Formats: sequence, structure tokens, C-alpha cells
Amino acid sequence: MNFADYLPIWNELSSQQKAHIESASETRKVSKGTILYNGNIDCLGLVLVCSGQIRAYILSDEGREVTISRFFEYDICFFSASCVMPSMQFNIVVEAEKDSEICIIPACLYKNLMDESMPVMSYSNKLISGSFSDLMWLVEQIMWKSIDKRLAAFLLEESAVEGSNILPITHEKIGNHMGTAREVVTRMLKYFQSEGMVKLTRGTVEITDEGKLRDLCE
Repeated sequence: MNFADYLPIWNELSSQQKAHIESASETRKVSKGTILYNGNIDCLGLVLVCSGQIRAYILSDEGREVTISRFFEYDICFFSASCVMPSMQFNIVVEAEKDSEICIIPACLYKNLMDESMPVMSYSNKLISGSFSDLMWLVEQIMWKSIDKRLAAFLLEESAVEGSNILPITHEKIGNHMGTAREVVTRMLKYFQSEGMVKLTRGTVEITDEGKLRDLCE
């Protein structure tokens, strides 16, 4: 693979550092639902998404999920390499949301690169800052935005991701993304259906009035 397409600091690395990354990195094909990292698994490393879709989420003691970030082709997931920063402790699960191909830069190698390269350290800090921003945005959404607005925004985002107004997703999965109960999602979707915004069938949500959903978000 061409690491320069993923790492903006690639040309700032030495030939030896590049060679270490190329020789030590591992490319994997993972099936939908595969858990890549859950906090109890040894620190995985930096995950580069070659194809597919990866999700990072928090899991409560009660088993409720809430999505923090989603990663697509050419994205980099830093949550699975949190151990390289001793002061950063993430109790986060990383899974393949779709069948995916990923490349993993081992944590120990990346830690060594951070110790010896200022560009790598600076880039890592930017990744951490972005992850922290995602967490703060999530907290803000949960605390201050009503469930109807959050659900409307989620459906529009999912439509953009899938490239379709017909979303093959269950109410439970939506609840997992949003950190709310399936029953709450079902009630709100039924309300959306009564207002002509969506059409519900088993395992599918079809957006029928995108304009109304956008108006609701605003």
C-alpha cells in the first residue's frame, strides 16, 4: 500500500523509518462485526482504513452503546493505539461496521516513532485533539440536543454514508449509534412516519421527505 496516501507526514520520515513501517505493518481483511479493540485487548496500534467502514463506540456497564466516531477509506483510527500515550486512557470499543480491509501500524513501532520524530509526535497530537473534539461534540449532542433532532441528523448522515434514502438498519442499531434505547427510537420513528418523513419496513428505514428532516435538525 502507499502510506503517503494515509500519512501526511510520510515525506518527513527518514528512509529507515519508512522501511520499518512498511516491513512491520500488517494488512488484514476483517468481517462485519469483528471487534478490533475493546480496551481489554492488548493495544493494537494505528489502524488505517483501506476499504470498508470502522466504528468506535463507548459501552456502558449496562451494555448500552453510543458511537463516537466512524472511519472510512483513507481515515486513521487512533483509539486503538491509545496505549502509546500513557496519559490518555480510552475505554472504547473499535469494530468493523462493514466488511473492511485495514492496515495496522503496531503500537510499539508507532511509539518509537513518536519518541524519535517531532513530526510524528505533532501529528499524533492532532489525531488526539480530533478524537477529543469528537468526544466533546458527542457530550454536547446528548446533553443539549433533543432526541428528535439527533435522530433526524443521524438519518441524514446515514443516508449520505450509504448513498441512498433507503437505509438497511434496525431500530436497535440506530439506538446503539445514538446511545438511547430501542424503544425510544421506535416511538420517534413512528412519529416521523406519521409526519411523512420516513417509511418503516422490517429492518429498513426509508427517508421520504429529506426537507422535513433537515428543517427539524435546524
